[in-house]
Amino acid sequence: MQAENNLLKKRINLFDGTALVAGSMLGSGIFIVSADIARNVGSPGWLMLVWLITGVLTIIAALSYGELAAMMPKVGGQYVYLRESYNPLVGFLYGWTLFFVIQTGTIAAVGVGFAKFSGVLMPWISEKNILLDLGFMKINSTQFVGIAMILFLTWLNTNGIVIGKTVQNIFTSTKVLVILFLIIAGLIIANNNGAFDVNREIFWNAQQTGNGGEIIPLSGFALIVAIATAMVGSIFSSDAWNNLTFTSGEVINPKRNIPLSLFFGTLIITVIYLLANFVYIKILPLRGLPDGTTIFEKGIQFAVNDRVGTAAMNAIIGDYAAIIMAVFIMLSTFGCNNGLILQGARVYYAMANDNLFFKKAGKLNKKGVPFFALLFQGIWAGILCLTGTYSDLLDYVVFAVLLFYILTILSVFILRVKKPELERPYKAFGYPVIPALYILTTSVIMIILLFYKPNYTFPGLIIVLLGIPLYYIWRKYEKK
Repeated sequence: MQAENNLLKKRINLFDGTALVAGSMLGSGIFIVSADIARNVGSPGWLMLVWLITGVLTIIAALSYGELAAMMPKVGGQYVYLRESYNPLVGFLYGWTLFFVIQTGTIAAVGVGFAKFSGVLMPWISEKNILLDLGFMKINSTQFVGIAMILFLTWLNTNGIVIGKTVQNIFTSTKVLVILFLIIAGLIIANNNGAFDVNREIFWNAQQTGNGGEIIPLSGFALIVAIATAMVGSIFSSDAWNNLTFTSGEVINPKRNIPLSLFFGTLIITVIYLLANFVYIKILPLRGLPDGTTIFEKGIQFAVNDRVGTAAMNAIIGDYAAIIMAVFIMLSTFGCNNGLILQGARVYYAMANDNLFFKKAGKLNKKGVPFFALLFQGIWAGILCLTGTYSDLLDYVVFAVLLFYILTILSVFILRVKKPELERPYKAFGYPVIPALYILTTSVIMIILLFYKPNYTFPGLIIVLLGIPLYYIWRKYEKK
């Protein structure tokens, strides 16, 4: 196995690492989820605050992960941290959930998202265009294109880490530059349509619309609940920053470059997300009507299909907005999925070497990449595309995602006691106060979701717990 590990090529530098972090985070969420957040909190100020809280928590988590990454620069990253801090079972539960839903479900969702926006340019790509009717399942052209995109990127990444990181660098750089251009256009070029004046008057007046259409002002604990539930979308839009740790064994000078990449990548995307939302409230009224006939009547809350980015672009440049946004989101989702596919397979590779995944996944090909781990990941993500359940599964695992983030940051505290002798080239920023603040804040969000969004929490918790009997069954099978 040592000879195989030597095939892993250290080719990821600081720029590559930052591109992987930023590119994996920046998909299509920023152009969509602000509509749901706006419906939850009902005011521009609280919309911005939801994104700010999410961004600060993400940066704190990245700075805390930096200590673990510098201390244990091994392939598998977060899986390894959990295994070493707790036990192999906890590591397996993370890897199981990652493979079953978190990583593959995200890959499926991003792949189908790419296909849906491709349909703006090519009408043939449509959920109504059924290519194959099997009776129990209908395969449409959107699913076909999504799967084709996943399989193409999977194949691309079997050709070596250099090709994978080059694609990531190109697409991340392109989409960051394009979105910055769109932000600047929104801040400077957009016509003064009075939307910002309207938004300024209700900036901190939080409210929700009840089932009967009544207006419900939000304050105190009700406002805290609204913020916590609204963060489901912003958290997923800011997720996948931790994936860089999966490739630790392929990073040049990982003790320096992983912590810096995590920080720079999360900081860049957090700033972009805040600026994008500021543009939204500058050119679109936050509050709107479900049956509004124009983008201004619908507002951010009820943008068509929640496509706030497209509505904002329409206010800036007019009729070509849908086409321009479709092209940009295609670039964005393509680059995002490349990073997810490249990095995720490294966890299954590490698990296979611990006899906790299919043995084939622990093999490297001649290009120094885990070919079968990439293949298994691509096949399962494709199956999720066909089932159409990926979006539901992603909703279910928000609780699990937060749970593993908390457990991992708690690892910083545990390993300070358990293994004080380990070299720590980088130490968690603000330890112990800042990491503890993350754990406390995220725990409060999870408790609120547990009571107020049980449909988001209990299914995810069940998925994680299903891994416990699976772990012991797998161990028993391995012994035989």
